[in-house]
Amino acid sequence: MSDALIELVDIEKHFGPVIALNGVSVSVKAGECHCLLGDNGAGKSTFIKTMSGVHKPTRGKILIEGREVSFNNPRDAMTAGIATVYQDLAMIPLMSVTRNFWMGREPQKRVGPFKFFDFAEANEVTMSEMAKMGIRLRSPDQAVGTLSGGERQTVAISRAVYFGAKVLILDEPTSALGVRQTSNVLATIDKVRNKGIGVVFITHNVRHAMAVGDRFTVLNRGKTLGTAARGDIQAEELQDLMAGGQELAELEGSLGGTI
Repeated sequence: MSDALIELVDIEKHFGPVIALNGVSVSVKAGECHCLLGDNGAGKSTFIKTMSGVHKPTRGKILIEGREVSFNNPRDAMTAGIATVYQDLAMIPLMSVTRNFWMGREPQKRVGPFKFFDFAEANEVTMSEMAKMGIRLRSPDQAVGTLSGGERQTVAISRAVYFGAKVLILDEPTSALGVRQTSNVLATIDKVRNKGIGVVFITHNVRHAMAVGDRFTVLNRGKTLGTAARGDIQAEELQDLMAGGQELAELEGSLGGTI
């Protein structure tokens, strides 16, 4: 697909004799939310780590805007515009929102021969970027640990967007959230998509995927079971693909319909 921001073509990943991915192909377009669904052990984590440069594929190729690339580490992927927000968020709860937002990329001001963290610029940008995502902070000095789970997700997403992500990988961002916090995160995903950024939404929750997804790819035992666009597949069909609906039906038949 020539209009894809990133394509992974026939990706295989072997860990010794274990084949974690076996010919997975996924593409992500600008401004779309591509949902990658699968039950535990389906290969989702291995796939996103391959996309984000943590793992090198055993076979297959990765293309960025049609050009084949090779990531030696996550920094290479970040340089190419691939940002990942993991479940643990890599944040320090006792540090301020500003400190977490700028961690490792702090703006500096010079006074004579000395350089200092430019708190004024950092605070202004942090408050502005969070407001764009619908989060009204009491203060940029507010500790991240005082935010809700959904707000912390939004901090991480906003940080990735501000630092130039073209493709944003979200690793089960709603898995541990309540209904209201989940709604806030899904709204944030919609805002990111509207900026022209491609979103890869990793989830095992079909309802959350259907709320924001444009295309849906199901992983099962390291293989893709196909990709469908919004409107071409129903939530029940996605759930069956994820949960091995055909296998359950066969088992039910062998047990005389007792499941």
